[in-house]
Amino acid sequence: MHVTIIGAGLGGLTLACVLHVNGVAATVFEAEGSAMARAQGGMLDIHDYNGQHAVAAAGLMDEFRGLVLEGRQALRVLDRDGTVLVDKADDGTGGRPEVQRGELRQMLLDSLPDGAVRWGHKVDGVRALGDGRHEVIFADGGTVETDLLVGADGAWSRVRSLLSNATPEYAGTSFVEIYLFDADTRHPAAAKAVGGGSLMVPDGAGGISAHRERGDTLHTYVVLDRPLDWFTAIDFTDVATATARVAAEFDGWAPELTALITDADTAPVWRPHYALPTGHRWPRVPGVTLVGDAAHLGAPDGEGANLAMLDGADLGTALAAQPDDVEGALAEYERVMFDRAETPVDRDAVIASLFGEDEVPQVLLDMFDEHGR
Repeated sequence: MHVTIIGAGLGGLTLACVLHVNGVAATVFEAEGSAMARAQGGMLDIHDYNGQHAVAAAGLMDEFRGLVLEGRQALRVLDRDGTVLVDKADDGTGGRPEVQRGELRQMLLDSLPDGAVRWGHKVDGVRALGDGRHEVIFADGGTVETDLLVGADGAWSRVRSLLSNATPEYAGTSFVEIYLFDADTRHPAAAKAVGGGSLMVPDGAGGISAHRERGDTLHTYVVLDRPLDWFTAIDFTDVATATARVAAEFDGWAPELTALITDADTAPVWRPHYALPTGHRWPRVPGVTLVGDAAHLGAPDGEGANLAMLDGADLGTALAAQPDDVEGALAEYERVMFDRAETPVDRDAVIASLFGEDEVPQVLLDMFDEHGR
């Protein structure tokens, strides 16, 4: 058995790593030209009930612990006027340690043998050949045929078309991302507001959150529930105007909070959120399946990366356990993955894991209720 994986994100790489430690050959094809082709995003909290299970299945827990940024599970919740509602220290006992996404991805890449990832292979199309075999056509005209194809190619997956006609739709909310560098020295008021870990300032149809990343960097996520045309009317190439337009949505907020927008050291980047239909499934199709966002894309809820990794680990474990019954392994993987994807995030469990049972500000409870999170 040789597994062809499309996409070198966290889900696809976790699958490749779990297969590798179990002696199953796999090749990952990735559109980007190299591991350093673009920045890989900010911080991820890898949970002890899903993402860490995937890390363990790949045999990488020691390496993972070396990536954890100590103290980053600290959490502050402020009101829009800067009033501190919650100031929770990181006592080292939490189950959601924070790591940098790029470092986590590199950990997975480093554990694979040379040549396992083929960079610069953008998929142009896929087609069924019969008897469970498939052909992948690349943008440069090259092709590969495979007995087992896994789409780990994200929101706009090409592989998904072999299984489903579903397409992502705008989920009604977006992030605008901004970075502040050398924060303690150059942006002390904003740095104090964020504290040593994460900041949340929920407010109805939007809010501001921020993470303290490696190297005294603040990563701001401006959360706005607005239609697509509200964002497309903004020229994000005009940095000053775009920054001012986003900041205007927070007029009257405490200056140390709006500074997380107006004092940006980078251009604001718009990140619209898309989602597949709730309960997205497909009938078993021989020789192909999906993991991560390709299978169950949803608006951000803190679980996406963790679930993608767990998908990869579950699929890799199932294939390694049933090398003579690939279709049985795929069917079992999809059954578990579908059920998991349809299970709503347990709001109370999330709140308890972040704050404890008796420390939750009412504004945060209202936010969860309003958005169904």
